[in-house]
Amino acid sequence: MKLLEGKTALVTGASKGIGRAIALTYADQGANVAFTYLSSVEKGQALEEELTAKGVKAKGFRSDASKYDAAQELIDGVVKEFGGLDILVNNAGITQDNLLMRMTEEMWDRVMEVNLKSCFNTVKASCRTFMKQKGGSIINITSVVGIKGNAGQGNYAASKAGIIGFTKSIALELGSRNIRSNAVAPGFIETEMTDQLDEKTVQGWRDAIPLKRGGQPEDVANACVYLGSDMSTYVSGQVIQVDGGMLT
Repeated sequence: MKLLEGKTALVTGASKGIGRAIALTYADQGANVAFTYLSSVEKGQALEEELTAKGVKAKGFRSDASKYDAAQELIDGVVKEFGGLDILVNNAGITQDNLLMRMTEEMWDRVMEVNLKSCFNTVKASCRTFMKQKGGSIINITSVVGIKGNAGQGNYAASKAGIIGFTKSIALELGSRNIRSNAVAPGFIETEMTDQLDEKTVQGWRDAIPLKRGGQPEDVANACVYLGSDMSTYVSGQVIQVDGGMLT
C-alpha cells in the first residue's frame, strides 16, 4: 500500500529543487499531484509529463501564490480539476540576501511577499475545502535559518520564522476541524543552487554537520510524505528539522 494512495496534493514552487522532489516522491507514493511554477515554464511542463508517467493524475498551474487573488484562483482550479484537496505543501520561496546596511526596502518586501504572504494566501484559500472535507494536512516549508537566524539573511530568516509562527497558530485554530498544520525546516540541502558554489566552501559546511554530509531534496520530501500521510494523524503544530543534526 502506498502511503498517499487516493490523496490529492498541491505543491507550490515545484519546478526544481526541493519542490520538484516533493512532487515526484508524492507521486511515487500514489498521490495525485497539482503543482505550481512561475518562470520555469519548460521545467513545469516536463514535470507534469514525468508525474503523469508514474500513473497518477498531475497538472501544473502557472501561478504566483504571493498574489492573494491568484492563490484563490489556484485553489479553486485545483479543487475543480481534482475534485478535492487533501495536502497543501507551501514550498515556493526566494532569497535576496544582503547585509542589513545594504538591504533595500524592495528586497525585504519581495522576500516577505513570496515566502510568507504566499502561505497565508494559499492556506486561507484552502480552508473552506478542508473544513467541508473535515480534514486536511498543511505543510509549510520553513528553514533552520528561521530558527537560528543568519547574517546577511535578515529578510529570509524573518520570513521563515514568520512561517513557523503562522504554522503553529493555524494548528491551534483549525485542529478542532481535523486540519493539521506542520512545518519542515531543511538545513543544508544540496540542490542546483548549491552546485554553483565553490566546492571547498560546500565541503566546509558538510564537515560542520554532525552527519558529515549535505541533505538531498528527497530527505525533505520524505518528511513531507510522513506529514501528509495517515501515519501522522496525531502530529500538528510541529517543526520537523531535516538538517543532519545541524541545530542539535
